[in-house]
Amino acid sequence: MEQLTVKFGGLTALDDVTFDVRPSEVVALIGPNGAGKTTVFNAVCSLLRSSGSIRIDGSTVPRKTPQLARLGLSRTLQGLGLFPTMTVAENVRVPVAYRRNADELVGAQLERLGLSSIATRPVGELPFPDRKRVALARALANDPSLLLLDEPAGGLSVEDIDSLSDTVRDIASSGRSVLLVEHHVDFVMGLADRIVVLDFGRVIARGTPDEIRADPRVEEAYLGVAATNGNGSGPRTGAHA
Repeated sequence: MEQLTVKFGGLTALDDVTFDVRPSEVVALIGPNGAGKTTVFNAVCSLLRSSGSIRIDGSTVPRKTPQLARLGLSRTLQGLGLFPTMTVAENVRVPVAYRRNADELVGAQLERLGLSSIATRPVGELPFPDRKRVALARALANDPSLLLLDEPAGGLSVEDIDSLSDTVRDIASSGRSVLLVEHHVDFVMGLADRIVVLDFGRVIARGTPDEIRADPRVEEAYLGVAATNGNGSGPRTGAHA
């Protein structure tokens, strides 16, 4: 994306945000509450009016909400957005139901995420970590080239986070680009190839995890607070997370 800008009336939520996510790479988008992270996701998904340019595999994302799956984009949601009365397999099938090889696509992701043994169970009966895996399997079913992960580690135990890190790294190693928004600093630092830091809608730093740790601007805006409160969330609150 280049010079991505989003305004709500007189408020500039994103101001000339520019960065890329390369194939086989995990890029993390971090920053205090209200920095604009979720706004980036919503702009990429054409849910918000924006200026600047967004391209996926060389194709420009239209201003009006397109069929993003056909452009190679999938996204998970903080609220998961699953259908609780439908089975695991039925949920994963939703984005690919129109495909002739839907059964093959669904089966591949159920196996990858370790969900085959519970494929016929209603999602509403599953514990939260399993539901998170179902949401990820659904996002992967359409074989996206760019995968957006919104707070993937939220609500998970240390063991589940370790497993998630391995899974995300495996997803990226298959050639996909992964962009994640996440407050869990240790998870981000151990997983991301590069990190982009937002503050008040502007990019204040970008680089490797080591470079980000050493950047005093990031320490002031985010990491210093993250180190003291334990969960990585920043000191500010705001409508545009």
